[in-house]
Amino acid sequence: MNLRGRNKVSPEFSMSSMTDIVFLLLVFFMLTSPVITPEALDLILPKAKGKSTNQQNLSVSITEALDFYVNDEKINKNQLESVLKAKLKGIEEPTIILRAAETVPIESAVNVMDIANKNRFKVILAVKPN
Repeated sequence: MNLRGRNKVSPEFSMSSMTDIVFLLLVFFMLTSPVITPEALDLILPKAKGKSTNQQNLSVSITEALDFYVNDEKINKNQLESVLKAKLKGIEEPTIILRAAETVPIESAVNVMDIANKNRFKVILAVKPN
C-alpha cells in the first residue's frame, strides 16, 4: 500500500517574485521621496555669543534714494566692488554687514550679495528686531 501523497510540495522558494517586490518598493520610494535642492542664498547669520570678537566688519548701507555707503562714506554704485576689495584686502574672514532700507528694490541688495559671493566675502543682513 502506497501512503505517500502524489502532490509533494517542494521546499524551494522562487526568488523572482521576491526580486519583483523589492524592485517595486524601490521604484515606489524613489518616486515618492522628495528631492531636496537648496535654493537659498548662502548667508552667514549673526551668532549671539558672550565674548566679543576683534573682527573688523565692513558696513554697506543702501538708502531709499539708492545711495550706497561703505562705512558712512558715500560711493558710486559702479565703484562698490573695487572699494570693497580695497577695504577688505588682507582681512582673514572678510565680512560685509548689509543694511538696506525697506523700500530698496531687492536687485540692489542682490547686487551687493553677488559682489560678496564672487569675492568670497561673508554677508550678514542687518534687520531691526520686532
